[in-house]
Amino acid sequence: MQVKTTTIPGLTFSVMVEEVNHRDALGGLICYVALLYKVDPKTSARLLVRRSRIPGAADDMRREFQQGGIQAFRRLEQATA
Repeated sequence: MQVKTTTIPGLTFSVMVEEVNHRDALGGLICYVALLYKVDPKTSARLLVRRSRIPGAADDMRREFQQGGIQAFRRLEQATA
C-alpha cells in the first residue's frame, strides 16, 4: 500500500492532500482514496473537507489548490456544507 501526502502551506491554515493507492502483484487496483484535510497550524488538528475514490483525484485537488488558493477551499466548503 502506497500513501502519498502533500501539504500546501497557508497563512491561517494548511491544506493536506493524502492519497492511498493499493495494488495487487500484477498491478491491478485494489483500493484508491484521496482525502483533503484542513490542518490547523497550532494544534495540527485535521478536518476532513473532501474524499474521493476516483483514481487520480488527488492530482486534481492538488492542482486546484495550487492555482486557486483560498478561493478553491471556500468553494469546497460551500459544496460540502
